[in-house]
Amino acid sequence: MNATFTTAEVDAVIKAYDVRGLVGEQIDADFVHQVGQSFARLMRAEGASSVVIGHDMRDSSPELSAAFATGVTAQGLDVVRIGLASTDQLYFASGELDMPGAMFTASHNPAAYNGIKLCRAGAKPVGQDTGLRTIAAEIVAGVPAHDGPAGTATDRDVLGDYGAFLRGLVDLSGIRRLTVTVDAGNGMGGHTVPAVLAGLPLEIDPLYFELDGDFPNHEANPLDPANIVDLQHRVRETGADIGLAFDGDADRCFVVDERGEPVSPSAVTALVAERELARRPGATIIHNLITSRVVPELVAEHGGTAVRTRVGHSFIKQAMAETGAVFGGEHSAHYYFADFWGADSGMLAAMHVLAALGEQDRPLSELMAGYQRYAASGEINSTVDDQQGRTEAAVAAFADRAVSVDRLDGVTVDLGAGAWFNLRASNTEPLLRLNVEAPTAAEVERLSAEVLSVVRGA
Repeated sequence: MNATFTTAEVDAVIKAYDVRGLVGEQIDADFVHQVGQSFARLMRAEGASSVVIGHDMRDSSPELSAAFATGVTAQGLDVVRIGLASTDQLYFASGELDMPGAMFTASHNPAAYNGIKLCRAGAKPVGQDTGLRTIAAEIVAGVPAHDGPAGTATDRDVLGDYGAFLRGLVDLSGIRRLTVTVDAGNGMGGHTVPAVLAGLPLEIDPLYFELDGDFPNHEANPLDPANIVDLQHRVRETGADIGLAFDGDADRCFVVDERGEPVSPSAVTALVAERELARRPGATIIHNLITSRVVPELVAEHGGTAVRTRVGHSFIKQAMAETGAVFGGEHSAHYYFADFWGADSGMLAAMHVLAALGEQDRPLSELMAGYQRYAASGEINSTVDDQQGRTEAAVAAFADRAVSVDRLDGVTVDLGAGAWFNLRASNTEPLLRLNVEAPTAAEVERLSAEVLSVVRGA
C-alpha cells in the first residue's frame, strides 16, 4: 500500500524545476514510485505510451529509478531503461525516441541527496507550472490506481548513439591535435567523455573518471572555485591546451585555459553564439540578464538578434521555443541548443570550444580574449531581513547616476559606460544576490562595495 504524504512533505521535495531531497528522509522508493505513477498518468493523458529512464552513479539511483519504473508500468505505460547516463544523454534519448523522460540525479548536490529531472517527449521541460504542481497535488491526494494492464520494461543502450549524434553536430575530426585535461569529479562525465571524444585528435588526460557517488575527491560542482583547483593545477603541470570540468550529472561544463585560468561561461556563450551565427546568419540567441554584456554586443556585431531573459532554465527554454532561437547560454554554464531539442548539453558546448581552439593556432587564452571585454563580480549573496526594501534602497542610492532601471528579474541598474549591477531576491532564502559588471576589475570592486554598503546597511 502506498504511504501517504503531507503537502509540506511533498512541497519540500518537488521544487520549481525538479524533484530533489535527502534520501531516506525526504525521498525514498515509495515516494518516487508515486511520482512515477502520477507522471505516467500525466503523460498518458497527453498521448504518451512509454517513458525513458536514466540514472547517475549515486548509490541510491538504481533503487530509486527502479521504483519509479514500477510506478510508470503500474499505470499502463511502458518503460525504456537506458541505465547509467548523463542528464543530456537522457535528453538525447527523450528526443531521439520521442518519449517523455526521467533522469535520476541530484546534479552537483552532496552524496546524501538524489532527485528526478522530468521532461516531455522531445526533451521538453516539465516544471512547476507545466506538471510538477499537478504531480505534487496528486501525491498528497492519493494517486488513483490504473484500471488496465500494466506496462512492460526493456533495456536499451543509447550511449554510442548519443556520442555519434554529438559528433555529427560539431566536427572535430580535422582540428589540430589538442591535449585536454578533463575533471569529471567522479560524476557522469567519466561515463560520457570517452564515448563521445574517443577516436578524435584529442589526447584526453582524465581526472576522477571513476564513477563514485560519494565524491571522494571534491564536490562535483565546478561553479565553486574550490572544486576546479585540481584541474587548474593539472593543466599547468602538464601543459595541456585546455581544461574541462563537468558537474555531477555532466549537463554543465566549465572551461580553464592553458594557464589554468577560468574562462567565464559568458565568454563561452559568446563564442558558441558566434559559431552558430556563422552557420545561421541573422539567427536569434538567448542569454539571461546576468550574462556579460559582451554576449548581446557580439550577437549584434554578427548580425544576430539577442533576446534577454530571466534567470532559470525554464525561461531560457521557453524563450527559445517562442523565438526559434538557435542557441541560449547562462552564467551558470548551462548551454541550450536548438539542434539538441532546445535542451542543455555541457558536452556539446565543450565540443564547440574544442573546435574553435583546434581550428586555429593560438592558445585558448588569446582566442578567448575577444570574448572577455568586461570584468565581473560573480554572484555575491547577502542575508537581509527586507529584500524588497533593501533593493529599493539600492535603486534610490544610484538614482542620480542610473542610465536605466529595469525589473525583468529583480532590478538591473545600468550606469552607462559598460557598468551595471543586478539585485535579485532568492525565492527560498532571505538572500539578495548581487552581480556587477564593469570595464575593469577595479571598477567592479568599487561598485560592488558601494552596492553592498547599501544592501547590508554598513
